Amino acid sequence: MSEITDLRATALAAIRSESRVGPHFKPENLAIAEDGTATIEAEVGTVAIKRLALERLAGTRGITAIVDRVHVKPALPKSDDGILDDLRKAFYDEPSFRAIALKEAENGQVKPVREAFEEPRGEIVFEVHDGVVILNGRLPGLASKRLAGVLAWWVPGARDVINGIAVDPPEEDAPIRIEEAVRIALDKDPFVDAEQVRVGVRNRTVHLTGALPRDARDAAEWDAWYVFGVDDVINDIEVRP
Repeated sequence: MSEITDLRATALAAIRSESRVGPHFKPENLAIAEDGTATIEAEVGTVAIKRLALERLAGTRGITAIVDRVHVKPALPKSDDGILDDLRKAFYDEPSFRAIALKEAENGQVKPVREAFEEPRGEIVFEVHDGVVILNGRLPGLASKRLAGVLAWWVPGARDVINGIAVDPPEEDAPIRIEEAVRIALDKDPFVDAEQVRVGVRNRTVHLTGALPRDARDAAEWDAWYVFGVDDVINDIEVRP
């Protein structure tokens, strides 16, 4: 038992050592099983804190797996039905999903929302539980999977996005794939002038440079954090009037 207690203390110290998480981070629960599986429950302010906390936890020696129950506190809480309405519209209006069938899952039942406008090239099955968006189905590329996740994160009230969409045919991931997805997110964000932002990716760390007004600079950083597979974002975008 003392070994588990020591490992928990080490893991918590590792999370708090990340300056963007901070020494006052206090999860609602951080339990570690004898096999090294860590279950963490917390409500945090941003996706950045969530990702960084999980990254530091995963890097703790002795942690073999993580059960992630870290959620983001929404600026504007919304009912699951309200989130579903916005999510349905976001997917329906996305031009690159015109050939994608949309389906909604509720109480174990899956019902069609829209058949593809063209010959189907995949499907997105979505549901919402207590503010957590769950995505399943299949899409023809990592860029499409990541775009679906970003659109879900953009929905007001979303506390987390679990992106279980399969890529068919399978596609090997690489930094260039993450860079592509970040660029797509920036291009689609109406609050960001994507032409003023340069994107670089090393491993799973995104580096943003360029010049934007402060609000747009922040929006660009959040867009990068919303991309599935990103572990860290370095925002060196200069602030201009």
